[in-house]
Amino acid sequence: MESMFKSKGEKTFDQEICEELAAKFSSSPYRSGKSLISWEQVKTWFHNKKQDGLMKKDTLLSLIDKTCVTPHSVIRPKKTVSSVRKLASQYASEKYEKPIGERAAELSDLAFEALSAKDLAWYDVATFLNYRVTHSGELEVRVRFAGFRNDQDEWVSIRKGVRERSIPLAPSECEKVEPGDLVLCFRENEDYGYALYCDAHIVEIERNPHDITACTCIFVVRYDFDNFEDKVESNKICCRPAK
Repeated sequence: MESMFKSKGEKTFDQEICEELAAKFSSSPYRSGKSLISWEQVKTWFHNKKQDGLMKKDTLLSLIDKTCVTPHSVIRPKKTVSSVRKLASQYASEKYEKPIGERAAELSDLAFEALSAKDLAWYDVATFLNYRVTHSGELEVRVRFAGFRNDQDEWVSIRKGVRERSIPLAPSECEKVEPGDLVLCFRENEDYGYALYCDAHIVEIERNPHDITACTCIFVVRYDFDNFEDKVESNKICCRPAK
């Protein structure tokens, strides 16, 4: 940090440089299990260095530890929250083409869903709280599920359990669904008292004539969890964004 400030001077205030440094420090083993460092905090450090001449022993990490608050006591800026996903994308690929600032801007407009280990159902993500790297090298993120309290937060594998939010199937879009497609399907069971959104694959489609306001097609789906097959209407199906 000291040498970069001396060599780059005013350029250290650029957002892209601050974001790169924030990502680097946040992913260090020293920060495992702690709150993320935002690019604004990095910029503040450089600003203080310029104005007041911080002592050499005052590193960025020590400064953050003295002043940061817990994730639950502050509403994180949108760009700071998206940095968890930004770090995940870096972790998954050693080589990436787009600058960090551009990737963060793209991710900030996306919505995500995460897989709960408690019932193997997918829930909308309200916010990403923190991240960690397990002993096996797996990157996990701490998720706050939409509509749930903090005692329901879970650690979820980025690679296996976080993805862009599924999209409800519109009546006019049913012709785009084909057998073999992966969908998110609403599954109810009155005997066991649950109603969950679970991964399923389309087995068969009974296509019926209808207008653009209401779909009357019947979809036979097979749930990935237990291979149970069921007939459902379009209003219980959400498609993957890539479809």
